[in-house]
This record gives sequence, C-alpha cells and structure tokens, in this order.
Amino acid sequence: MGSEDNKVSVVIGGKSFKLSGYDSEYLKKVAEYLNSKHEECNSKDSFKRLSFDMQSLFLQLNIADDYFNSLKDIEELKAEIERKNNEIYDIKHELVTAQMKAGSRSGK
Repeated sequence: MGSEDNKVSVVIGGKSFKLSGYDSEYLKKVAEYLNSKHEECNSKDSFKRLSFDMQSLFLQLNIADDYFNSLKDIEELKAEIERKNNEIYDIKHELVTAQMKAGSRSGK
C-alpha cells in the first residue's frame, strides 16, 4: 500500500483539510466526529457570539467531556463483566458441587 492510499480529504468546521495517516477510514471517522461537534456547537446562538478562542475552548471542553464519559462507560462495562464472570464462576461451582453430591449418592 502506497502512501497515497492513506491520504484523505475531510471537512471540519466548514474548512477542507487533507490528512494523512496509517488508516484513512479511521481519519474519516475522527474528522466526522470533529465536524459533528462543530455542527452541534454552531447550532447554538450563544456559541456563535463567542470569540474564536472561546469557541475553541468550548469545543475542547465538549470533546474532553465525551472522552471522560466514554472512560466512565468503559469502567462500568468492565465492572459488569467482572460481576458476570463472578456469577458464572459461582454457578459452575454450584454445578460441580451438585454433580459431586449426586455422584456420591448414586455410588452408595
């Protein structure tokens, strides 16, 4: 795969950019996310009245909020997986115990 295969044109905040990286599909996804954040913020009149620096800060805060919410979701999912794994372990333990009891009864 040549380096040309990893270049992509994207639009973010109404401006066109050429990006280059290892995975052009990933770059498109990132650009789409950034563009959706721009559109979300620009849909608010109060955002449009902010200075460029404040708009940039507001966008960064929104992106950071998404990031930290995603981390929280991941931690909650990990905890749920751990609970489910513990439940499975307990059920398997109960099953083995019941099988051993049933085996000892039939062996009498």
